Parts: sequence; structure tokens; C-alpha cells
Amino acid sequence: MDDKNPPAGGKKPAANEELEKTKKERDNYKSKYLRALADYQNFEKRVRSEEQEMVKGANANLLLKLLPFLDNLEQAEAFIEEEGLKIAKNHFFGILKDIGLEEIAVLGKEYDPHTAEAIDMVPGEKDNFVMEVVRKGYRFNDKILRPAQVKVSKKVNS
Repeated sequence: MDDKNPPAGGKKPAANEELEKTKKERDNYKSKYLRALADYQNFEKRVRSEEQEMVKGANANLLLKLLPFLDNLEQAEAFIEEEGLKIAKNHFFGILKDIGLEEIAVLGKEYDPHTAEAIDMVPGEKDNFVMEVVRKGYRFNDKILRPAQVKVSKKVNS
């Protein structure tokens, strides 16, 4: 039989209409399915991202609570010359470093208010250079966790 010349009963066009209607429904359901799948995948990505940010935030809060202990170990090391204390401090800092903690190096560099907090001005040969670190600053996941507290030079005219 020829599709272009349906039989006299006219049943072929109704079947074609039904087939076209079914194809449209199929395409509609497929489109809805693909949108729902994409929405679900985006939802999963967002949940994973939020979980990672929450873990990073929790780690940052924990590190902030541990930094005073590290400061105390460093101060004790300055007064007590004992190998065991040095090993313990270095081991503790190594663990924190493995988690992602980085010390911000500011000594001898030009003062940057984003990484350090100036708590005193001292005489120096050049203006605006960090002469002494009073409290170390740290970075975690490329964000400043705690700025360093420093003494900054002020040029003295001789």
C-alpha cells in the first residue's frame, strides 16, 4: 500500500495522526526527563559544593582555635631550649600545614594591610617595611585566616 494514497476506509490518516501524537508525547516526556535529570545533577553538585564549603569553614574555625596553642609553643620555645619542645612544635605545625595552613611571610617586606596589622611604628631606614613580627599571620585555602601583627618602619631623617 502507498502511504500517500490511503485505503478508502480512511483509517491510515487516523493511524498517522495517532502516531504523530504519540511521538510528540514521547518527545515531551523525554524533554521533561532530561530537564529533571539536569536539575538533579545540578542539585547534587550544589550539595557537594556546600558540603565542601562547610567542611572548609569548620576547619578554619578549628584552626583559629588551635593557633593560640601554636603561638604558646613558639613563645615557650624562645625561652626553653629543649629538643623535645622543638620537635613537638614542628610536628604540630606540620599537621596543621598538611591540612592547608600556611604562614604568611611578612618580615622584611613592604607593609601590606591585607596580610598584616600594624601595631607599632619603629624608626628605620625606609618607610613602610615590616621590621618585627609580634604575632604570626596565617592563610588557609588561599584566604587570610589571621593577619600578622607587626611593627612597621618609619624613616628617620638624620
